[in-house]
Amino acid sequence: MQKSILITGCSSGIGLDCAETLHAMGWKVFASCRKQADCDRLEAMGLTSPRLDHADAASIRDTIEQVTQATGGTLDAVFNNGAFAVPGAVEDLPTDALRAIYETNVFGYHEVIRQVLPIMRAQGHGRILNCSSILGFITLRFRGAYNSTKFALEGLSDTLRIEMRGTGIKVILIEPGPIGTKIRENSIPHFEKWIDWKNSPRRAQYEHGLIKRLYNPPEGPDAFELPASAVTAKVVKALNSANPKPRYYVTTPTYVMGFLRRILPTRALDWLLVRM
Repeated sequence: MQKSILITGCSSGIGLDCAETLHAMGWKVFASCRKQADCDRLEAMGLTSPRLDHADAASIRDTIEQVTQATGGTLDAVFNNGAFAVPGAVEDLPTDALRAIYETNVFGYHEVIRQVLPIMRAQGHGRILNCSSILGFITLRFRGAYNSTKFALEGLSDTLRIEMRGTGIKVILIEPGPIGTKIRENSIPHFEKWIDWKNSPRRAQYEHGLIKRLYNPPEGPDAFELPASAVTAKVVKALNSANPKPRYYVTTPTYVMGFLRRILPTRALDWLLVRM
């Protein structure tokens, strides 16, 4: 029987590459996007693309219903991937900015999971893949909002994995490092909406660091950056393995920082991260 997967955040980058690859491999792919225009574009490419906004519970419910109608009530896997960033120092983040990013990066993932679990329980198997990040286990300056959502996602996923033991449902974290996507470009509107950097005590740091990186990114890929296909390769492994790993690292920095986090004292790791 044809296997089915729901992937969120498929307008570009990791989600799109994963959707196209799995579709080519014979999976029934539901490549959801937040904006209807992106769904229409993917439909024109030959993909099934329901509209799903992680911050809109009704759209999640409608998408799950569409999926189950198309599959006869089954769903083999879900890959929660859609997310965004709000760059800025923690002291400059309005609490409403945190509420907004948690709605998408954490609460939306949880809503999708809660709605697919009854389906997977009924069929006796399933794979829940959550796209975390290297920033789900180490921190960097000016990424506090994104960092905290990914740390929360790690805790939620680890707990769920333990709770699902014996059900046939596997819970897996995908942890990319630097990947060539539009997340930096897409974060600019959120930065402009929420961060009053010109009146921040850190204005000089913004001017000499974050502003340049946001608005004048370096030509070509960052050091150690990999294409979205590198993440897709790990997703495919997680889906096809009889006993998938709880975590799949992607990119050299993820492996390196995962190792250093295990062996270094907190202050030593802080010293290193401040210089990155």
